[in-house]
Amino acid sequence: SEMCIRDITNAEYGETRKQHMPANDPDIALVQAAHTKSRIIANKAHRRAPFPDAAHLLNRTNMAAAAETITSWPGYAPTELVDLPEVASHCGVARVVYKDESTRLGLGAFKALGGAYAVAALIKQKQADGIAAEAITVATATDGNHGRSVAWGAKQAGCGAKIYIHQHVSKSREDAMRVYGADVIRVDGNYEFSVARCKADSEANSWSMVSDTSWEGYTDVPRTIMAGYTLMGTEVVSQLGDDDLTHAFLPVGVGGLAAGIAAPLWAHMGEQLCNLISVESTMSCCFADSIRAGAPTLVDITDETLMAGLSCGEVSLLAWEILQPVVSHAMAISDDAVEPLMKWFHHRTPSIEAGECSTSGLAALLQAHQDPARWKDMGFDANSVVLLIGTEGATDPELYHRIVASTDQVDTMKNDLQAEATEEPSPDCIVWPTSG
Repeated sequence: SEMCIRDITNAEYGETRKQHMPANDPDIALVQAAHTKSRIIANKAHRRAPFPDAAHLLNRTNMAAAAETITSWPGYAPTELVDLPEVASHCGVARVVYKDESTRLGLGAFKALGGAYAVAALIKQKQADGIAAEAITVATATDGNHGRSVAWGAKQAGCGAKIYIHQHVSKSREDAMRVYGADVIRVDGNYEFSVARCKADSEANSWSMVSDTSWEGYTDVPRTIMAGYTLMGTEVVSQLGDDDLTHAFLPVGVGGLAAGIAAPLWAHMGEQLCNLISVESTMSCCFADSIRAGAPTLVDITDETLMAGLSCGEVSLLAWEILQPVVSHAMAISDDAVEPLMKWFHHRTPSIEAGECSTSGLAALLQAHQDPARWKDMGFDANSVVLLIGTEGATDPELYHRIVASTDQVDTMKNDLQAEATEEPSPDCIVWPTSG
């Protein structure tokens, strides 16, 4: 079958709001109407199976080791699992929870768990081989948050750090890495160009690469990084209490975060694992394209999404092996909902500091809710318990404060909706084949 989520008209927006929206909550409806295009595909390879617990992937042993180490760090505390009752009411589900990583170890993002943990593990191994920390240089490529974690971890360990960023990474994110003493190298081109340059320079200078993406012959460090990420999923299981998840929206760049959340949920739930839905930008949907093709597929990024952490054109092979059999649906969303949802999180009570990528799960949930047939096909009902991942806080403070303080986009959306009232539905919809 084929499915299309298309532009909706002002009349449809009004009808949706009248039938489904609480009268005191117009912002979610406004965002839902404004978020006009997305892609969705049902994963034909999806199956329910016991947790593999494979040695070469994430397993109970390496997840437990990561948890033991990270929970012993000074300043460690589980990040909050926040209930969003207004979203649950709007969508007609039992519960929507948001894992707020904006306070993670003072670094403002989930990446604090991965890069720093991998650096610590690498330095421990090198020291066991008789190499002093100050003689070691670690290197990585990043959109911002992973590099900040590596830089912080290098400072804690007493080693050097070379962080490669591409031309679209903001100055604020660059400065946040320099604070920890890292040498930051800006590379022309996109994220893949920065990875290639980092690999070449690391080989030429005998640096230890700490990449959060894997490729043929390079899996040990990315697996260690993902093991650090699994602490989020472990915390979620504990924080849910008696509730079991039915759905989880997982943001995907190269796939490390998504695999890091999926593995502990899979280990906990086994064959009853909830529906896992990947979320990417339409500008860099390498994972969704890979799901459609049935094999890892490279995407050439020509336009940069506002969700900088999702701007990756090639899925990690290690993450792919974990995710392909367990992701039920892959979604790719436009940037339309990012700014209004950042404002919505900021102005709700209590306020949540949600960076650009943190809006992706809620945007995807709202978009899926717009199509009743697809909503049912994805297994949502009144008993659903849904997990959203707030990957980051204001990791680019200048951009964050400019967005949450602005009213321009809201006014623009209102004008656009009024103009659409007399228009025919747009034929410019994106159709993907699905198995549903």
